[in-house]
Amino acid sequence: MTSHSTRSARTLSDISVAGSPRRSDYRVLTPRTPHSRAGRAEEGYTEIELEQLDHEDDSDATQQQSRPLLGPNPGSSSPAGYRSRGDDHDILRKYSGPRHALSVVLHKSPLILGSILAGLLLSMIAVSLRKPGAIETIWGQKAEEDLDTPVSYVDSVPPEGRVISYENYTRFPLTGSEYLRECTNVMGGFMHHMGYWLPPKMGPLDVPHHDAIAGDGHPIACSSSITYMLDGHVGLAADLALMAQAAGMAREQNRTFFVEDRYWNRGKWSDHFQDVHALEQGPEPGCQPPPPEELVACPRVARHWVISSQTAKYHFGHEFFEEFEDPFSRQLNRQRPIFERARESFAQTIRPNAHNTELIKAARAEMAAILSLTPDSPPQARSADDAAPPSAPSPYIAIHIRRGDQTAKSWKHHKGYVPLEDYVQAARDTWTRLFAGTPAAAPANPEPAQFPAPPITYVASDAPEALRGFTGAFPPETALFALATSTRAELRALAPHHEYNQTAFGAEDEEERVRLTRGMVVDFAMLSGLWAEKGEVVPGAVVCTVRSNACKLAALGLGFDRAFGFDDGADHIAGSINEEGRRWVEIDNRDQVVPIWTGFELYH
Repeated sequence: MTSHSTRSARTLSDISVAGSPRRSDYRVLTPRTPHSRAGRAEEGYTEIELEQLDHEDDSDATQQQSRPLLGPNPGSSSPAGYRSRGDDHDILRKYSGPRHALSVVLHKSPLILGSILAGLLLSMIAVSLRKPGAIETIWGQKAEEDLDTPVSYVDSVPPEGRVISYENYTRFPLTGSEYLRECTNVMGGFMHHMGYWLPPKMGPLDVPHHDAIAGDGHPIACSSSITYMLDGHVGLAADLALMAQAAGMAREQNRTFFVEDRYWNRGKWSDHFQDVHALEQGPEPGCQPPPPEELVACPRVARHWVISSQTAKYHFGHEFFEEFEDPFSRQLNRQRPIFERARESFAQTIRPNAHNTELIKAARAEMAAILSLTPDSPPQARSADDAAPPSAPSPYIAIHIRRGDQTAKSWKHHKGYVPLEDYVQAARDTWTRLFAGTPAAAPANPEPAQFPAPPITYVASDAPEALRGFTGAFPPETALFALATSTRAELRALAPHHEYNQTAFGAEDEEERVRLTRGMVVDFAMLSGLWAEKGEVVPGAVVCTVRSNACKLAALGLGFDRAFGFDDGADHIAGSINEEGRRWVEIDNRDQVVPIWTGFELYH
């Protein structure tokens, strides 16, 4: 990536598509400016001069009161105040003196100004028809620029035969389904080149670019970028899992990362998370997002790559794993680079906004209050980054029970839900395994049971009925915490009222969709331990099913070694999950020969 100082010295002809062939293969057109500097007659006189002119006009008007309204005025050097279309007598007369010239200009200024505005409007209409969205982009960019700074434009067009045409579209950016259609047309169901980032020899496919150049020679838009589009096609965790990989690739490829949310059905990105461009500005701090008509979904070597859950299958399939897995490791160890990329993205780029952060803190504080009643609780909560031995007590066990449209994946349960009994048993077994000497349930002796009885658990579920069934499987004194059982009204208000179904979610009103999404962000933080500050409680283990993307991402907060039980000092070169030390407890595919973690799910 070219540095900031180097970029300032680039000439207009040196603007080319990132990852493209030689610059000479592009046709660089003549720079131009869309703004006319003509038509400023209203600025030609001072206020004093205008007052004098008005005074003189008033004097003339007084002398004309006795004359016919539409008749000629031979005794004056000025024309009458109003003239009909056919009255051209005074227009054809020759007048002398500056007062008359100024008077004519003043009387004609509305017509002149109207003509200029009409011409400008027609120009804007022509531009919008030729390049839909260009007007909005230019004005959005200029709002942040100094109005006195001249802006020029440079068009760069890919070589003949390498141009992607959007001429059939009138709205930009395209929708997720439209980008999917374009990918199908371009890729034909498979990739056409070897190497994940290697462009074809004949040059990459791309759209024409209309680059705005500031007066100091710097491009206003980022020279290359990766944008993740949220389009509501999948759930929150599914989008975040894919986004984490896209953000990581932007860091590795020195591209600027953006989030596109105009088609999202969960509100705005800022309703739930911080601005990604403010958290991680990329290699060109201060650069603006590219014009929406320049986003390209396929191929990914285009200058401004956009990816969504619908187009991810063209980029996160076999070639992705061939490129980014550790080829010298086995089984789960091969996934470590992908795991760490996602973990870094949640630490640096994907972070909750101030409001959601306060809600997460409130939930963790309530869990900490419960833990303070436990005689064997640790003196200080550990963060997900602390490498504690597996025998050390951890704050709590997180349980994720997914219902709605998410059924089981394994052969054991066919297409039904994983039974609640499996979650209950896994919670007890995990508590016993990780906290040796602690009973798995309330004491069986006749002495009165006291709160809190283990297992101390946080339960996140989209189904109120499932939450009630899980809670009912334990004695009343068991320490079970959930949004719906919180003592804080602001947390209880986030609990879901019914099972989640992706296809029906869009039918909810926007306020309800934003509320449910906010609740999921809090649940996810309590499940994973992500975004925790030092001293805040985090889960010691998570019980879930790998069919859920929240389950996949929950392992990130535990850390790679702790999640899969590789932190006991033993040799785990084989890459198999350590059943005795694991803290990521997946209960759906536990009977398969090689249980494996994957960072995301692809959709077709």
